[in-house]
Amino acid sequence: QVQLVESGGGLVQAGDSLRLSCAASGRTFSTYTMGWFRQAPGKERQFVASINWGIAYTSYTDSVKGRFTISRDNAKNTVYLQMNSLKPEDTAVYYCAAAVAVGVLRDYNTYDYWGQGTQVTVSS
Repeated sequence: QVQLVESGGGLVQAGDSLRLSCAASGRTFSTYTMGWFRQAPGKERQFVASINWGIAYTSYTDSVKGRFTISRDNAKNTVYLQMNSLKPEDTAVYYCAAAVAVGVLRDYNTYDYWGQGTQVTVSS
């Protein structure tokens, strides 16, 4: 069982930066694929980024490439999402997720554990 707790969300202006953190419980954290998703009001949950257990490979949705960076610290059981040059369209609840499966996982149905989410609001 893995429990995930996100933090770091908030209200910022366009162009600002935020760093989201996701603290995970469980001794096997380092073996999970970790992902970030977001969901805006009235929209489906959207893949944002993922990182595999070996940190060798990351994947991003096109709209955040070059602006967002996903990373993980297995010693701290934490995954991060550094978000730069934020835009109003980045406004959403951001969720951290963990998957037993390996590989590039963009489908939220492939993730086994979810956090409660943290709100990110970007004003213009």
